[in-house]
Amino acid sequence: MTRFLSIMTIGAALSMTAGLAVAGDTVSADKILDALKPKGGVTRGLSTGPQQPGDIAAKAKETNFVDSLRNRKTRSLSLGERQEIAELAASKPKIDLEIQFDYNSADISKNSVSAVQELGKALSDSTLKGSTFVVAGHTDAIGGEAYNQDLSERRADTIKRYLTEKYGLAGANLVTVGYGKTKPKDANAPMDPTNRRVQVVNMDSKTAAK
Repeated sequence: MTRFLSIMTIGAALSMTAGLAVAGDTVSADKILDALKPKGGVTRGLSTGPQQPGDIAAKAKETNFVDSLRNRKTRSLSLGERQEIAELAASKPKIDLEIQFDYNSADISKNSVSAVQELGKALSDSTLKGSTFVVAGHTDAIGGEAYNQDLSERRADTIKRYLTEKYGLAGANLVTVGYGKTKPKDANAPMDPTNRRVQVVNMDSKTAAK
């Protein structure tokens, strides 16, 4: 059976975190862009009123952590770092894309290339310039933990390589992480194809202008 990455989430159907699904059609760059734009211009955890010292310290800690992930190899991330990424990503703008890969491979299947191309167009938009994105790979529960962990990492790395080579995106702005089968989209059906995805998250942390 052809395996998929569960995102980060990326064949031909897309499911956004809000629950909207576009079955049988490739999601457009505009929809991806809309999902990844920071909402309301308010940073997570900070109110619209005067910032408190604790808020500023928490944001600084978060920014430093995200910066420490830039230029890191997927396999260099510890379990604790992967978990911290997941916790931060929970409240960030994100989209799940279902992308089909060749059997037992990290090669993107031909019928899923268009979805990755739309992602590349979206991430190239000027409104997202300088943002740091997490590309997180997920699998379903079929197969062993070590196998799925490795597969999720390799497939996330494939998406990053495609985006940097085809769209000129800065590799440092794309942080890849693999979760294997540990974080299913549907915990009640861990072997369901909806769990095979790549989730893309805007960490809302921009590099300084140069």
